[in-house]
Amino acid sequence: MHTHVGRGGGWRTRRLLAVGAATTVALVAAGCSNSSSPGGGGSSGAAPTLTGNCAQYQAYAGHSGTTVTMFASILSPESDSLQTSWKQFSDCTGIKISYEGSNDFESQLPVRVSGGNAPDLAIIPQPGLLAQMVKTGKVAKPPAQTVTNEDQWAPIWKTYGSVDGTFYAAPMSANMKSLVWYSPKAFAAAGYQVPTTWAQMMALSDTIAKAGKNKPWCGGIGSGTATGWPATDWVEEVVLGKYGGDVYDQWVSHQVKFSDPKIIDAMNIVQGWMHNPAYVNGGFGDVSSIATTTFQDAGTPILTGKCSMLQQASFYEAQWPKGTAIGPSGDIWAFKLPAVDPSVTTPVEGGGEFVAAFSSRPEVQAVQNYLSTAAWATARVKVAPGWVSANKGVDPATYTDPIDQLSAKYLTDPSATFRFDASDMMPAAVGSGQEWKSFTAWFAQNQSVQKTAADTDAAWPQ
Repeated sequence: MHTHVGRGGGWRTRRLLAVGAATTVALVAAGCSNSSSPGGGGSSGAAPTLTGNCAQYQAYAGHSGTTVTMFASILSPESDSLQTSWKQFSDCTGIKISYEGSNDFESQLPVRVSGGNAPDLAIIPQPGLLAQMVKTGKVAKPPAQTVTNEDQWAPIWKTYGSVDGTFYAAPMSANMKSLVWYSPKAFAAAGYQVPTTWAQMMALSDTIAKAGKNKPWCGGIGSGTATGWPATDWVEEVVLGKYGGDVYDQWVSHQVKFSDPKIIDAMNIVQGWMHNPAYVNGGFGDVSSIATTTFQDAGTPILTGKCSMLQQASFYEAQWPKGTAIGPSGDIWAFKLPAVDPSVTTPVEGGGEFVAAFSSRPEVQAVQNYLSTAAWATARVKVAPGWVSANKGVDPATYTDPIDQLSAKYLTDPSATFRFDASDMMPAAVGSGQEWKSFTAWFAQNQSVQKTAADTDAAWPQ
């Protein structure tokens, strides 16, 4: 998928009490609304009457023949199902959505915006990058109907899509990052039990390494100009899972620096885990191969028995080859990454994406409005697995995929210690800039933990 999850210029993350399918709410009528002009600015009186299956899109009619450009970090195969999710809307309304996905999204979006070549809509996974874009003055405030639709989201998600208290970007998706992918068949054949504590997971890693048949872990942090982001997730998981939400929040706001003993400790734990030559990088090479392996390819050696586990988010499901049986007794399944310190209650790291507009044209607002509805979210869930919405209007029964059900379970757990991806919340110069660069050097060049931390701290805006 993409890089995922945003950096929110110094904001503090807060506990998410209800993401996705927490509450069964009747599905919002498919995008239809009685409000005056939900399609976005156009006179509804001039719009043609849509009939049959298209009647559900009447609120967005009147813009046939227009094109709305969209730019994001989402690549095929995930982007294929994304485009399928709005095909009927596009066919019925006549609004063409011209989608472009790029591995260089985080670096290219600021370039395009400053160069006067902004997309109409951008799907931004980092609140920090959203804040950076808002400061350019080029982000258009959302139309009234998009704002109204936010009643379907837990309030915290509106905060993630806001900058300095002003709402700019509606949430589009939620994802569960705290997962470990593995092969149930391979575990069963070897007599391995799924670990439920961090100590058990490390003991299992030792057992697999000593058996010598494969490496316990595989990994990849390659992602175009976003290379390095999976390594930031590993550290975030350890910080949250050992030190809890308060320290995590202080780290996000730089009250706790990367060079703080707690963060150095977390990085050293990752050093002993994903930087361990005895543990990695199954199917690819030595530790440095993690930096040159794309995150999309990282899990493939599990299917050939060359490695046993991969720590990666729920959206990784889209990367498994077609025909892979995914489930508790299938070719591939996932377990919840255990807390490093058992006293931290169910640490869950999540991410999400937000739709920001750089135009207020009526057809752009129509698409913006539609993508903020439970109707669109439901359509997207039905297209392909590996996607969860934080929209409470999505009927929980819509999630038929076991990974999506597993993700929704933890994302909606009110007792979980939930936090949004830290690097995505940090200012873009750090979270989607120097941190990615420094963490890549950590793996590619065996750069020390201390230098990696110091260089990242130095990039923090004064």
